[in-house]
Amino acid sequence: MDVPSDQDLVRRVRNGETQAYGEMVRRYQQSVFNVCWRVLQNRQDAEDLAQEAFIRAYERLDRFDIRLPFGPWINRIAANLSINAVNSRKTHFAIDPERDAQPSRSSTHPEAALDRSQQRRTVLEALALLPPNYRMAIELRHFQEMTYEEMAQSTGLPLNTVKSHLFRGRKMLARILKNEA
Repeated sequence: MDVPSDQDLVRRVRNGETQAYGEMVRRYQQSVFNVCWRVLQNRQDAEDLAQEAFIRAYERLDRFDIRLPFGPWINRIAANLSINAVNSRKTHFAIDPERDAQPSRSSTHPEAALDRSQQRRTVLEALALLPPNYRMAIELRHFQEMTYEEMAQSTGLPLNTVKSHLFRGRKMLARILKNEA
């Protein structure tokens, strides 16, 4: 059985097959949650906004350009919702240790796994200190592995702005990590 493309699923949803949207949610729920979580640094808020992103995308699916990939579009909605939430609250969110301090299962040396877990926690705590737009740039580039062009499309920002946010975010992250060493 062939796996339907995102474009096929969008067409089906537009034609009234709402269950096709469930497949789109399954395909993108992890990446949408990750975008929200990296900005918000709070599991419950990220889950709520990820759900809101899918609701908004569904409501606006008639405006989606079917020639474009769905993933960057839904991630842009999630990013905008998350950044708006942070800007409206102006609060600092804590790291979720259960989600991000898990030792690697692939390691055969417990000490190495513990070191990696501690390094990961340190980096995530430093990421939480960055402004949301810099966190988002680092999330999209390094965790979602998007190209600069995909990042620009996903955020709706000019390519040079995306590059600037990523450069400044990396620089600020390096300073924070250097001060913690």
